[in-house]
Amino acid sequence: MDDSSSTSSSAPVSTVPSPLPSPEIQTLSLGDVTDEDRAKAAKIKTEANQAFASHNFVEAVRLYTQAIELNPLDATYWCNRAAARTKLEEYGFALLDASKAIEVDPKYAKAFYRRATCYLQIVKPQLAVADFKKVVALEPRNTVVQSQLTATQKLVRRIEFEKAIEVEGEKDPVERCHEIIAEGGCEVEKAYAGPQLSTGDDGKYVMTEEFIKGMIEWFKAGKNLPRRYAWEVILGAYSHFVKEESLVDLELQEGVTCDVIGDVHGQFYDLLNLYSLTGTPTENHCLLMNGDLVDRGSWSVEVILTAFAYKWLYPTRMFINRGNHEAKDMNRTYGFEGEAKHKHGEQTYKLFAHVFTTLPLATLVSATKAPTKTSTTTILSPKGLKRYFVVHGGLFSKDGVTLDDVRKIPRIGRQPGQDGLMSDLLWTDPQTLPGRGPSKRGVGIAFGPDITKKWCSLNGITCIIRSHEVRQDGYAVEHDGLCTTVFSAPNYVDQVGNKGAFIRIDAEGEQKYFQFEATPHPPMKPMAYAQGGLASLMM
Repeated sequence: MDDSSSTSSSAPVSTVPSPLPSPEIQTLSLGDVTDEDRAKAAKIKTEANQAFASHNFVEAVRLYTQAIELNPLDATYWCNRAAARTKLEEYGFALLDASKAIEVDPKYAKAFYRRATCYLQIVKPQLAVADFKKVVALEPRNTVVQSQLTATQKLVRRIEFEKAIEVEGEKDPVERCHEIIAEGGCEVEKAYAGPQLSTGDDGKYVMTEEFIKGMIEWFKAGKNLPRRYAWEVILGAYSHFVKEESLVDLELQEGVTCDVIGDVHGQFYDLLNLYSLTGTPTENHCLLMNGDLVDRGSWSVEVILTAFAYKWLYPTRMFINRGNHEAKDMNRTYGFEGEAKHKHGEQTYKLFAHVFTTLPLATLVSATKAPTKTSTTTILSPKGLKRYFVVHGGLFSKDGVTLDDVRKIPRIGRQPGQDGLMSDLLWTDPQTLPGRGPSKRGVGIAFGPDITKKWCSLNGITCIIRSHEVRQDGYAVEHDGLCTTVFSAPNYVDQVGNKGAFIRIDAEGEQKYFQFEATPHPPMKPMAYAQGGLASLMM
C-alpha cells in the first residue's frame, strides 16, 4: 500500500450515528422557559452552527439537542437539528424534528421546506408537494421554492405516467436492446476515436484488460463511450448476473483473498484510487462491491461501466451486490437516471434499470482453512470455518430467516419496495439498543446487537459485513464484533470529510482493514444530473 492508505486489524474509534430523540425530549412540555435557559440555549446553538459549518454533523446534532432540552419553544433549534440529521441521511429523524418545529411555530416556512426536502429524500414527492405549497403561501416571492414546487409536481406526474406504462406492459429492455443491435440501429459512430472492443472468433465483442485500461483513460479525459459499447458492457455483465442466485456463495481457497468494498456512489476518481490499492481482479484476488455504486456522485455511469466491465471479464472474481440505490425510485431522485439519459439516452437507462434487478442481494464469503485465531464467542459455520454474510443494508424485520430463505428470494425484474426480505437486506441499519426499532431513515427498521447475535448463531455466520452508512473512519466494528460497516466513498458528496475503507478477507477468514483519503476530481458538484425538487440541492 502507498502513503494514501493505512491498514489495521482493530476497530477504529468511529463517530457513532446520532441516536433516536431521547425520551426526555419527546415528553417535554412546551411550558415557560427561563431567561437563563434561553441564553444558554442560544449560546449552544452558536456552537452547533459552527459544528454544522465544519461538516461535523454528529456534533451539531448533539449540541442542537442540548439547546432543545433547555428551550424547546424555539422552532429554529428543531429545524436546525433536522438539517444536521438530513446531512447524516437520518431522514426519518429529520422529519420528526421538522414536524416538531412546525408544531412550535405553524408559520415557520423553513420548517415546511426542511420537511419537504426530507420527503423527497425518502422518495415521497407527493407529500413534499404539500409542504412546498405551504412555503410558497408563506413566502410568495420565494422563486427558488416555487421552482422546486413546479419541478416536484412534474416529477409526481411523470411517476404516475410511468406506472401507467408499466401496467400496460413494455418489452424487456435486454430483449429490446438486442433487437435494436440486430436491426443495425446501434452501430459505433465512425468518428469515434477511443478504445476499441475486440471481437472473438464468432464475431461477437469480448472484453479485455486492454480495453478497460483504455476506457478508464477515455473517461478521465471527460469522454463517453459510444452507446453500442455501453450496451455491450452492460449486457456482458448481465449475462453473468442472471445466472447467479440471490445469495452468491464465494469460497476462498488457499492463497485467494477477497476485498469487500462499500458504497462508492459515483465517485469515479476515488474508485480509481481504491482500485489502485485493492488491485484489480486476478486468479488469486476477488473484488466484492457491496452496492450503491451509483447516485449522488456525478460520475456514476463511469463507475458502473468500469465495475460491469470487470464483471464481464472476470465473472468468478468480480462480484457486485445490489444496494438500495440500484433501484428506479432512488435513481430518479438522486441523479443516476438523469446522468444515464444525458450520456447514453433513455434506452440505456432502461437497460441499466433492468440489469440492476439481476444483481445478487448478498454474498456468503466462506473460508476454506481452519481458523488459527478464535475466541470463546467466535461463531463458526457447521464445518467449523469462518464465514461472512456480506449485504448492503442489514438484517430482517422478523426472526428465523435462513440463508436458504435469502437464496430463494425472487429478485429479477423486481424493485425492493419498502417492506419484505429484499427491502430489509438493502435498507436496514444496526442500532446500539437491543431489539428492533424505527429506522432513522424513514424506511426499513434498525436492529440491535441481540438480533445480530441470534441471527448469526442460527445461520453459523462469523460476522455480517454491511455498508449503507457513512463512518468517519471508513469502517466500524459494531455489535460486539458481529457486524462491521464498511464505506468506500471518502469525503462523501464533497463535504462529510470521512475516510474510505475496504476489508480484505483471506482463506482462513482473517480480516484486515484498509483506509484511504479522498482524491481530487474535476470541478463538478455531486448530484449534477438530479431531477425534480432536489435538483437545486447538493445533499
